Amino acid sequence: MTRRTLAVVSAGLSQPSSTRLLADQLAGATRDELARRGHEVDVRVVDLREYAHDVVNNMLTGFPPTALREAIDAVTGADGIIAVTPIFSASYNGLFKSFFDVLDAGSLVDRPVLIGATGGTARHSLALEHAVRPMFSYLRAVVVPTAVFAAPEDWSDGTADGALRGRIRRAAGELADQIERRPPTSGPADPFALTTDFLQMLGRGGDTTVS
Repeated sequence: MTRRTLAVVSAGLSQPSSTRLLADQLAGATRDELARRGHEVDVRVVDLREYAHDVVNNMLTGFPPTALREAIDAVTGADGIIAVTPIFSASYNGLFKSFFDVLDAGSLVDRPVLIGATGGTARHSLALEHAVRPMFSYLRAVVVPTAVFAAPEDWSDGTADGALRGRIRRAAGELADQIERRPPTSGPADPFALTTDFLQMLGRGGDTTVS
């Protein structure tokens, strides 16, 4: 049985949060789908409201505090990512964007991502396609086709209604497909690892003679 890791990023600001509720539903559906296919799944939830000050400090100093470093490593080292944001002014909120801004360049290349969002009206659902999906495409992640938006009318006593449940299941299946196509990750990349030898750094290529 293969062990897989799933990182769930929620940018909801209130508590309780419909954004976190949607993130949990997407995580549960993906975990269940992977388990049905014979995988053990470790889920790490990164609730960004807990790291808001650390994210700002990271942007100002260039260095993440320890707690934020651990959250970043959980995301960049996961086999798959679920990223959910509330929609403010027809786009993702600032905390969501700032968190992904502080990730190391290239850390999400070819990483499967399921995107979701919440908003006060279904009209905001288009923000997933004109704002959230392009951001992850720029980061060269692999975004699954189904994006999941939840408006207030999609919930009934904290439970997703039939249409929303269907979108959640479809998106979870697509994320599970993408995760299965890739070998398990070995964790986050070491930012201090050397990718070239000493001679290459000197621009000497294959020349082994050092004068």
